[in-house]
Amino acid sequence: MPENKPNMLVVGSVARDTLHLPTGSHEYVLGGSAVFASLAGAFFSAPRMVGVVGTDFPDGEVALLKTRGVDVTGLEVVEGETFHWEGRYSDDLSSRNSIRTELNVFADFHPKIPEAFRDTPFVMLGNIHPDLQIEVLDQMREPKLVIADTMNFWIEGTPDRLKKMLERIDVLVINEEEARQLAGTHNIVQVADRLLEMGPRIAVIKRGEYGALLFEGDEVFSAPAYPVRRVLDPTGAGDSFAGGMLGFIAEQGKADHDTLRQAIIYGSSLASYCVEGVSVERLADVSREDVEQRYRAFASLARFDSR
Repeated sequence: MPENKPNMLVVGSVARDTLHLPTGSHEYVLGGSAVFASLAGAFFSAPRMVGVVGTDFPDGEVALLKTRGVDVTGLEVVEGETFHWEGRYSDDLSSRNSIRTELNVFADFHPKIPEAFRDTPFVMLGNIHPDLQIEVLDQMREPKLVIADTMNFWIEGTPDRLKKMLERIDVLVINEEEARQLAGTHNIVQVADRLLEMGPRIAVIKRGEYGALLFEGDEVFSAPAYPVRRVLDPTGAGDSFAGGMLGFIAEQGKADHDTLRQAIIYGSSLASYCVEGVSVERLADVSREDVEQRYRAFASLARFDSR
């Protein structure tokens, strides 16, 4: 990997997943929002990762993260077992059922941001409890841009705490179904309007195989999805999208209109690679040139004569 600046912080879950996919089952593979986002962001930045694992977490997984340029100084090791999720996907990979969710050491996780990390300008708050996301922000010193993810569990269970978190971030990254749930309406433009009224100045709505939408004020950008020939494992695609997006923004050091649009395409490129393999195997395999090639392929997907 190239030598990148350590200007991106990722806080989230680090997991060992058991996946039952149409192509077979895979036990205790590397997963978690912080892992996927950090590996995607590492193509552009040198992500600083904060999370917690148990003493069962393999040294080889830590070595992989380091090899890809992720700073794991903030990865806390606690006596016990690492967060474990087991799920089964439908034959068409369009849905999944959770079989087991074992929080283990993650149950008592409170992010401890190392002193050297607290001035990191670009921050990603992975899909964790809103109170933990707020704890991170309380430890940071005037970040330049904060993006956050959330999910239906927090929308339903902790709406007041989620509202407090949304008031303090710049970019909300959320999937389409949960965006509608949070906004309480169906029309996607009205959804975006309501999300922006909650605090963020930018809303990025992930639409899976249909791409992504970016809303900022009156600006709207629609990004296509890359037509992947063979999808193996959608786990982590959304986190790879957000991590790749923020990684590019961090590399550029700004978040103007043009940079945001490019960042959406880079994030989509990383997500499209992620689904081509199981767990993190594709993110750990592709190069920056591979990412650039797919970025250019995205550009050709929507190019047309505007006369």
